[in-house]
Amino acid sequence: MRKTVIYVVILAILAFGIYYFLVRNNEAQFNEKEAGFTIKDTASVGKLYLAAMDGESILAERTDSGWMVNNKYKALPATLNAIMLTLNAQAPLYPVTKAAYDNVIKNLSTEGVKVEVYSRVGKKMSVFYVGGAGVNGIGTNMMMEGAHTPYVVQVPGFSGYLTPRYTTKIKDWRDRTVFNIPAEEIKSISLQYAEKPINSFVLSRENGTVTVRGDSNYTKNYGELNMRKANIYVKYFTNINCEGYLNGLSDMDTTLKTAPKHSSLTVEGLHGQYQHADIYWMPVYRRSKNLVVSNPDIPDDYDADRLYAVINNYKDTVMIQHSVFKKIFRKAFEFYQKDAPMPDKPLKKELPRNVMMHKNV
Repeated sequence: MRKTVIYVVILAILAFGIYYFLVRNNEAQFNEKEAGFTIKDTASVGKLYLAAMDGESILAERTDSGWMVNNKYKALPATLNAIMLTLNAQAPLYPVTKAAYDNVIKNLSTEGVKVEVYSRVGKKMSVFYVGGAGVNGIGTNMMMEGAHTPYVVQVPGFSGYLTPRYTTKIKDWRDRTVFNIPAEEIKSISLQYAEKPINSFVLSRENGTVTVRGDSNYTKNYGELNMRKANIYVKYFTNINCEGYLNGLSDMDTTLKTAPKHSSLTVEGLHGQYQHADIYWMPVYRRSKNLVVSNPDIPDDYDADRLYAVINNYKDTVMIQHSVFKKIFRKAFEFYQKDAPMPDKPLKKELPRNVMMHKNV
């Protein structure tokens, strides 16, 4: 018993020694100036400035109406959340080795991204440089401003590298909202189909009453306007987003000139909100699903998942998804169709009174 106690004491001393000489030594080595890559209080961050060596830059600022990018666009929540979570969790793994030092410094100076973090009151919180992946693609090379040693930095539990999260591409930072008008604020919706104008319509709201105008010769056979369907339709224009921006692609203008037009969609709000979208078919390509399985709702010449759209007063070309816009692409006659009858509910069979109910054991 006495020997056991002695062994336990010796092991405890050895464990403390290992902790002191390794862990504490690392903590001393990872000082704030050299390796202070973690920002625990991201709620206090008020501004981010990211500058790439190729001249691209992003200025994201917190405002009373939310985060703005480059003083022009609303910030994409997904990108903003990703970088905040990264700032909060990223931590140094180890200093870059002497063998890799020169290459890492060269990479940081030629291809790195400078990251400046400021508080809500404009105080500089942190400045560091983000480079490429560490050895074997694990971790990310980073260096604090004014430091002498770069470090391999990582988010615990994440095996990749963090460089893509510090993107300076404006398309990665811009909010992707196409339509976002509450139903009660919608004034009118005009959907004009290029190939089948007979399906086109204009929906209007006045004094709380919704009307839908289409080809009267086409809709008159369906009877009165189905107000339930019309009132449900105006609820479809909140949080409708595009998949991404296509601005700057060299062949995009040529593509749109040859792409058949699908439709034009205009939505106006009671408080001056306005959005117009010219929508075009996307030609089928090698990854189109309908090359393998035909979609009955989409002509085989066009992609079954995506379309092009030109929005924001013809300033932006975006990619939109059929799955998102399918509920919006309604036809005039559908607003005059009667609701399908509800199926009768089957009658519950009552057990004879002399039949006892037993619980499953």
